[in-house]
Amino acid sequence: MQTYAPLDVTFEHGEGAYLWDSNGEKYLDALGGIAVCGLGHAHPAVTQTICEQASKLLHTSNLYHIDRQQKLADQLCELSGLSRVFFSNSGAEANEAAIKIARLYGSKNKVKDPAIIVMDNSFHGRTMATLSATGNRKVQAGFEPLVQGFIRAPFNDVDAIKNIADNNSNVVAILVEPVQGEGGIQIPDRDYLNQLREICDQNNWLLMLDEIQTGMGRTGQWFAFQHNDILPDVMTLAKALGNGVPIGACLVSESAADIFQPGNHGSTFGGNPLCCATASAVIDTIADNSLVDSAVQMGQYLLNAFTGKLASLDGVREVRGLGLMIGIELEEDCGDLVAQALDKKLLINVTAGNVIRLLPPLIISQQQADTIIETVCELVTNRLQQPAAA
Repeated sequence: MQTYAPLDVTFEHGEGAYLWDSNGEKYLDALGGIAVCGLGHAHPAVTQTICEQASKLLHTSNLYHIDRQQKLADQLCELSGLSRVFFSNSGAEANEAAIKIARLYGSKNKVKDPAIIVMDNSFHGRTMATLSATGNRKVQAGFEPLVQGFIRAPFNDVDAIKNIADNNSNVVAILVEPVQGEGGIQIPDRDYLNQLREICDQNNWLLMLDEIQTGMGRTGQWFAFQHNDILPDVMTLAKALGNGVPIGACLVSESAADIFQPGNHGSTFGGNPLCCATASAVIDTIADNSLVDSAVQMGQYLLNAFTGKLASLDGVREVRGLGLMIGIELEEDCGDLVAQALDKKLLINVTAGNVIRLLPPLIISQQQADTIIETVCELVTNRLQQPAAA
């Protein structure tokens, strides 16, 4: 089905931060499969784990204990400070679980028609509930009637949340991305999540964080909420958790640990031995190689370079970033830069129409970062010179 309009390239193999196409041409991947391949491509530890686990056991179903699942749950809870995990196959499914937790939480607290506050320009997935929660009309168009029970607020606007609290008695949760990825690498005020945590505590709401793009070291902490020294009630993960093997996770704190009971939710494939073994290998590799620290260092290196070279140019609205999430916002749409970068053997992305989004793997070297800087700056500079030349 024509759900995508792919670029005219087919990749056959990869190694580290590089991919090779069917013609043998080499590309530097500054997108990482949209923040999925945090360890790059064909990482030896991931490959070895997949092969070893595939030779032993792929699937039994969740009707039985799965030791690999328990090990991964223990690792994630230790890293996050949260208490329990539900495993799914994708980020959208993890967010579906979070939405169901909020609904059931409201029901158990005798809240009629429980509602979740969600943010403008957010992205939470493409299932019916998650696209309804998403704050992007393009994602929703044509799929009405949408799932009800969501109240929209501007991102990074605490007063708007307080106003909703004052005028709605059926709110049970806030669902928010710590950094809006699809929305254009939108980074809120430093204390935004702290203030949301305080509002949730005051109103007996759940604070639910969609960390599908920000999690697993991407922002310079294992999870972005750790920049704020808070603990969410619910957190969702996917993308980089499996480095390309499909896995999602919905974690909860003690405040939400007992909301799901047997029969409330489930997944045939979620938490199978192969995906969980792979995710454990990803965590071990990130930890053993200090890649969270590397995300801080290389992210700052990239941000400093782009700020110095581009931020003062007419036509560049803002350069922003947190860890290895970098956004360069232009004053006009620039989607054509994706194909131009491809011609220069660099993989990038443009989101929200006018934001160049860079999500390179955590293993990126300074030399590779320099290549990204040089190529992207050349593309942007050439683009900004076009009107004057015309």
